[in-house]
Amino acid sequence: MILASDAVVDTPRPNWQQQLKEMVRTPEELLQLTQLDERWLAAAQAAHQLFPVRTTRSFVAKMTKGNPHDPLLLQVLPLAAECLDVPGYVADPLDENQFNQLPGVLSKYHGRSLLVTTSACAIHCRYCFRRHFPYQEQQQSRVQWQQQLIKLLQNPDIEEIILSGGDPLMLDTSMLRFFSDQLRLYPQIKRLRFHTRLTVLLPERIDDAFCAWLQELPWQLVMVIHSNHAQELCTQTAVAHQRLRQAGVTLLNQAVLLAGINDRLSDQLGLCQALMSQGVLPYYLHLLDPVAGAAHFDVPEAQGQRLIEQLRNQLPGYMVPKLVREEPGKLAKQPR
Repeated sequence: MILASDAVVDTPRPNWQQQLKEMVRTPEELLQLTQLDERWLAAAQAAHQLFPVRTTRSFVAKMTKGNPHDPLLLQVLPLAAECLDVPGYVADPLDENQFNQLPGVLSKYHGRSLLVTTSACAIHCRYCFRRHFPYQEQQQSRVQWQQQLIKLLQNPDIEEIILSGGDPLMLDTSMLRFFSDQLRLYPQIKRLRFHTRLTVLLPERIDDAFCAWLQELPWQLVMVIHSNHAQELCTQTAVAHQRLRQAGVTLLNQAVLLAGINDRLSDQLGLCQALMSQGVLPYYLHLLDPVAGAAHFDVPEAQGQRLIEQLRNQLPGYMVPKLVREEPGKLAKQPR
């Protein structure tokens, strides 16, 4: 499948570490690169103070210049609406604090534990449910991580470890190897899962060293990528996803239903088709978590249900994501 964004990403790019150093970090630069005028600047600067701009230049290159409604731009551009205090939208919408009994560890669901491996991301999604997360309280040295994993894995029911953050692929492969070396000590572990946006934002991260490390691992490997729109997917992302599949990784996608970004049938059809063309199974379509600063992204649940029904009428069942909402205290994501 040839994607619309292919033309802007088929030239050689720096390695992933260099691209991280060159990330877009200010509203001024984001507006300049997307050719938007200064009327957007004051609001962007104000919202930037609450949650700073972060994105890769390769992600910006996929945006349509001069279009303030571009679906990729709207995911990273700070808007005045973020500064509004909206009832029901809170700093910790999933009440993760109650599941954070060990620093760096979230244990919400039976048989699984999530490691907050890093606070770093290659993008600051404006709807991020962890935009207010106290990452400074979760930072761990290697010795501290060893101690936490000893405590955590005394529970024999834990069969799956989820590497998250931030974004775990922001870590150097040597640090990821540290985590896998610790987990090898616990024979009850059967699956290792990654949650990442880097295959979309920085596909060069899926390099030789990373793939070699994956092929050494003894567990079933699952990677949940996060793509919200077909425009995010291109030749480079296809190569990254192919390399991951060749390394034995099952690829799933989770998206968030976002007003003005992917809330039309054409958006969802395009995303599901583009994902499948790259060997990624559309898995979850999340209703928005009510995090403070993101109310303007909300799409009514009934509209999400209609979209899923329309997708069922046009796609094979395996290409239709599950519409879900995550609710504090529930033992699983709730289907809608």
